[in-house]
Amino acid sequence: MDYFVSPYNKKVNLKFPEEVKIYDTTLRDGEQTPGVCLRTPEKLKIARKLDELGIHQIEAGFPVVSSEEERSVKAIVKEDLDADILVLSRTKKEDIDAAIDCGVDGIITFMGTSDLHIKSKFKMMDREEILNVCINSVEYAKDHGLFVAFSAEDATRTDLDFLKQVYKRAEDCGADRVHIADTVGAISPQGMDYLVRELRSDLKTEIALHCHNDFGLAVANSISGLLAGANAVSTTVNGIGERAGNTSLEELIMALQLIYGVDMGFNLKVLCDLSRTVGELTHLGVPKNKPIVGKNVFRHESGIHVDAVMENPLTYEPFLPEMIGHQRKLVLGKHSGCRAVKAKLDECGLNVTNDELCKIVKKVKRSREEGKYINDKLFKEIVRSVKGPFDP
Repeated sequence: MDYFVSPYNKKVNLKFPEEVKIYDTTLRDGEQTPGVCLRTPEKLKIARKLDELGIHQIEAGFPVVSSEEERSVKAIVKEDLDADILVLSRTKKEDIDAAIDCGVDGIITFMGTSDLHIKSKFKMMDREEILNVCINSVEYAKDHGLFVAFSAEDATRTDLDFLKQVYKRAEDCGADRVHIADTVGAISPQGMDYLVRELRSDLKTEIALHCHNDFGLAVANSISGLLAGANAVSTTVNGIGERAGNTSLEELIMALQLIYGVDMGFNLKVLCDLSRTVGELTHLGVPKNKPIVGKNVFRHESGIHVDAVMENPLTYEPFLPEMIGHQRKLVLGKHSGCRAVKAKLDECGLNVTNDELCKIVKKVKRSREEGKYINDKLFKEIVRSVKGPFDP
């Protein structure tokens, strides 16, 4: 058995859409993480790895930002990946023209719709003018054969009647999908459920979710929205992005597949390598306690845990690390017992007596409590201090 999750999950009657799409925005919103700047070769490497995973759509960038950004998008398009390639565009003709020039499959065009955004960003425009600008951009993009998603920025703090009006007009003008942007991550899973159901009652087009993680609810809000009738979710690898980041790709797809039984056919063995690649190229690394892909997810130190994991890994792991290209590691420290130390000795090809083993365990605990990390070099020094010299 590769995984073992709670059997109570199946006791609840939940209904997901027949098809769930993931569009990954690591190369656009992920790159908007403060301090991150990806060059064309780096973007290509990440795009190829996302395609190897089997991602449905890649938001490759924002072409009007710079000539380098435009080159990156064009290079990704030339890769002829299986994923559809989208880019971000403001509701401006020149932005859409730039996307067309790149040869992408579609655009995500956006406009702030909350009263706060309208007042603060578009001082000379009212709701009707905002609406007209949005519609004109959707129509222009559709006239040029693009897949068009319209995103209402700050949707979760927008007046519901006006939000419905904007989305309905976008749908009537041919938008293929509308996006709910939880721009500052300020909605609850229950609030997302309510909002999606309200919108779904008026809309036939696809509804997508772009959730930020300011309150740590991006994955939960995405799942709640899907259960309420949304069809697509925006993600980033390692959950990177502005402020607290976005919906984590690896957390979402593993939760959907293993906890909710929604298999989207992804090549899961790529996940760990994809995570490491993004961590390295963005210079952000991967937090050790990052769910799914962090180093500590499959590292065990406690003697009680190690004993059980060596009998059956699923005692203290919800799924086996091999599913996502991860590896299990036993860590020696103050909580280690004889079995963990014996396993490390076996790994090193060293034989000791039971008395020597007990002495080594005590020295391992004491060394860690003194602030020393038990790496291979120190471990062998401890063994030599008990057993005497041996061939390295």
